Amino acid sequence: MTSVLQKVSIYFRMVKFSHSVFALPFAFTAAIIAASGIPTVTQIFWIVVAMVGGRSGAMGLNRIIDRHIDQANPRTASRELPKGLIGVREAGIFVIISFGFMIYASYMLNPLCLMLSPVAIAILILYSYTKRFTWVSHFFLGIAISAAPIGAWIAVRGTFDIEILVLGCAVVFWLAGFDILYALQDRAFDKKYGLYSIPQTFGVRNSLRLSRIFHVIAFLFLFVNAFVFGLGGFYWAGLFLVAGLFLYEHSLVSEHDLSKLNMAFFNMNGYISTTVFFGTLMDYLV
Repeated sequence: MTSVLQKVSIYFRMVKFSHSVFALPFAFTAAIIAASGIPTVTQIFWIVVAMVGGRSGAMGLNRIIDRHIDQANPRTASRELPKGLIGVREAGIFVIISFGFMIYASYMLNPLCLMLSPVAIAILILYSYTKRFTWVSHFFLGIAISAAPIGAWIAVRGTFDIEILVLGCAVVFWLAGFDILYALQDRAFDKKYGLYSIPQTFGVRNSLRLSRIFHVIAFLFLFVNAFVFGLGGFYWAGLFLVAGLFLYEHSLVSEHDLSKLNMAFFNMNGYISTTVFFGTLMDYLV
């Protein structure tokens, strides 16, 4: 039993399961707005299954595709595939099963979700290759993660409606902004290995500026989102907190001190997405 739990723990570490906190709150935010309240238990369950399956499959595939890069990078050499804790064949089976759960969950939600699930998977797969040829890879990741709120909206409504793109665009710029910060860790390695990113292409100072600009744009989309869906006081209070979190996040890193990158990357962005969610939830509950 212990060995099984250890193996499960290794798989969870491989796909960074704890990072699901980034996208899930935005998915639930969209689901609440789409339902004008709390979605059904069935909808919530299958949205979670689709989200976890899609993200786990994408992360697992990314680890397979990047295994040689990860092995060469001192920061990532201890990951599960480079260390041999999980084999490529095992990881491949895990990816297939994960995407299988996503497709089945889409089938259980509605026909449009099922029809669009291959498109979502294709975007998730494409992202893993973008850093080999373009520095806009951060935006590809943002587009992939924006499938969370857009997909949750479709899951509840059964239709694609243009107004949900406002929240989707907020997620694109929010994600791209903090992914730039994360990529600062690998700037020297990316340059040496021939990989592309905004830090590798434009340097630390300009990367920090662009990250800040992207987060301002993300905040403006969240601001507009309130008017598009007629959200009220609790959402606005949440936005006030989000503005403070953005400011604090960027106060943690500077051109001369990147020691708090992980805190800026993980803690602050987890707080930002959950704050938007709780503000929206309270708006519809109270």
